[in-house]
Amino acid sequence: MSKPLSPQMPLAERLRPKTLGEVIGQAHILGPGMALRLAFESGQPHSCILWGPPGTGKTTIARLMADAFDAQFITISAVLGGVKDIREAVEQAQAARDGLERRRTLVFVDEVHRFNKSQQDAFLPHVESGLFTFIGATTENPSFEVNSALLSRAAVYVLQALQESDLAQIVARAQAIGAVPGIDAAATTRLIAYADGDARRLLNTLETLAVAATQEKRSAIDDAWLMQVLGERLRRYDKGGEQFYDTISALHKSVRGSDPDAALYWLVRMLDGGAEPRYLARRLVRMASEDVGLADPRALRLALDAAEVYERLGSPEGELALAQCVVYLAVAPKSNAVYKAYKEAKAFVKKDGTRPVPLHLRNAPTQLMKDLDYGAQYRYAHDEEDAFAAGENYVPEGMAEPGFYRPVPRGLELRIAEKLEDLRQRNAAARKTRKDTG
Repeated sequence: MSKPLSPQMPLAERLRPKTLGEVIGQAHILGPGMALRLAFESGQPHSCILWGPPGTGKTTIARLMADAFDAQFITISAVLGGVKDIREAVEQAQAARDGLERRRTLVFVDEVHRFNKSQQDAFLPHVESGLFTFIGATTENPSFEVNSALLSRAAVYVLQALQESDLAQIVARAQAIGAVPGIDAAATTRLIAYADGDARRLLNTLETLAVAATQEKRSAIDDAWLMQVLGERLRRYDKGGEQFYDTISALHKSVRGSDPDAALYWLVRMLDGGAEPRYLARRLVRMASEDVGLADPRALRLALDAAEVYERLGSPEGELALAQCVVYLAVAPKSNAVYKAYKEAKAFVKKDGTRPVPLHLRNAPTQLMKDLDYGAQYRYAHDEEDAFAAGENYVPEGMAEPGFYRPVPRGLELRIAEKLEDLRQRNAAARKTRKDTG
């Protein structure tokens, strides 16, 4: 029978799952039939990298894996450790393997991306020999931060930030064991928004609230008291509230309005208030597609590059790439033509229904399909003058040219509009000639 958990034990340890069934979130890899769940059930441990944001359960999963395989569990922090710690782990693994119980060993390396190449290389011979199972945890893209030799010997599992419903379960579990007083609905919503998908942040905050509530002899936590305890940071950045959405709206509209100074101001306001930079990076990618579009196609690539730079550098260095992207998007020529065309096409298809694909556009991989005239009379554009089959029809029979895409007279779309007009004229002339001779 397990001993009851001490109230003095950190809340994160008191609520740490003891079985896979107790893990909150990550159903895409831990649910029935999913990849990591099958690895647990196979009875054969394998080296892997757990990649995901902070507070998503990487350490918990590693501990559960050690328990599942009755393995000795050795933890190394790449932030604090070095080759000496690796050497000691090897010695402990050898002792466990050669001892009377002949136990397996699982070596868990937290923040593995902080180890340099030579430190990561030190694991290779022991992973290859099977001396221990290697589990690395990282918040950074392992493709960039983990040596290719080590990465090739480890499966990569991508963990996701916890959903609001997942975080609500954690709050409920903390209340169920009496670790925190009752929390009203508004305060719970604010807590979950503040945690931003990070279970560790949520648990640490709950612990802070529990101590404060005990000191003030409070039997319940309401929203006003929560704001008072968590202080200025939470007041400035309310992810779940109106201020957050107003600020991101101001950033987006400043970019759309071609005001780089205002766009920088709102970007810094959000970063200073605690907004997740990865969220801002995603919004910049959206702005590049929605508001710049084909007026400057380089904008989308720059936005993607900025997101990648942030993933590699983190804060604060990576924030400069986001600022560079914001300025570029603000001064770039603007077009929402593709955005509008896509919405019009969606609305049209939803209303119009399903039309058959014209025979000349169908694929004909079998003789039967060829006998049925699939692909017959299709004109291969590359064989035509200027690689353009003038007069060819690419929409379903009986459907008028929809004209969804209408380039704006700015940036690259000026030239796109000229080309489309030329192609339209050539189509019209070819169709008139066909009609006159047919």
